[in-house]
Amino acid sequence: MKTFNKVSDLKKELSTLDPAGIGFVPTMGALHAGHRSLVEKARRECATVVVSVFVNPTQFNDKNDLRNYPRTPEADAALLEAAGADYVLMPSVEEIYPEPDTRQFDFGLVDKVMEGATRPGHFNGVSQVVSRLFQIVEPAKAYFGEKDFQQIAVIKAMVKQLNMGVEIVECPIIRDADGLALSSRNTLLTPAHRAAAPHIYEVLSAAQSKVGEMPPAELTAWVTEEVEKNELLKVIYFAVVDALTMQTVESWSDSERVQGCIAVQAGEIRLIDNIIYKS
Repeated sequence: MKTFNKVSDLKKELSTLDPAGIGFVPTMGALHAGHRSLVEKARRECATVVVSVFVNPTQFNDKNDLRNYPRTPEADAALLEAAGADYVLMPSVEEIYPEPDTRQFDFGLVDKVMEGATRPGHFNGVSQVVSRLFQIVEPAKAYFGEKDFQQIAVIKAMVKQLNMGVEIVECPIIRDADGLALSSRNTLLTPAHRAAAPHIYEVLSAAQSKVGEMPPAELTAWVTEEVEKNELLKVIYFAVVDALTMQTVESWSDSERVQGCIAVQAGEIRLIDNIIYKS
């Protein structure tokens, strides 16, 4: 495995390879088994696996969140080597953004709800960095975890809008034994909030049996109330949405695939999760 800090050095290395065989996993580091599953899938499907480790400042609307985001470069490198990565890019901010990125993206309604509504500028920053990384790596495939369900829809819209020939590969959520979706932010939870956090997925799962019994609006209220029965958890939003458009459904028959998406404040840490309710 080779590690690069300079974009020009990585591009020079990749220029000798067949771009049709390049699989790419963009990350913000603090890697866990969820990231490892993405790299391993890319390894199975692609001749060359490239991973980026870059905490992107433009997608943080909360400067404290950016400052406190965990950074574990040595552990990340060890995990990536074990998972089978060929090349790793660990650049500075100046390498990714030699000039300030002033681009403003608009993807219609997909990026305006849920995370888009509660984290202003977040998806614009995501689109800035992912499009920049795609220009650097020029992969045939890019791998993303479904924990960030809305982000995948935004990136697909970006790829279409910018006419990039990258296939976006969605990969299942990896969970701890107690059901909590793996996240780099989980390490920042207090012991009490970490103990409370699995309740989120417990409620999302329990709600599956109520699909058909309750209309989506009633289920939304039920999930919110049930999660908040644990006083350490505060629901930021829970939405029952069309899995393609991210728009709220009024009836289960409104969409072929319906997803329940949630964001929860657990002390200082914001957690997200989602689950399929109809497919």
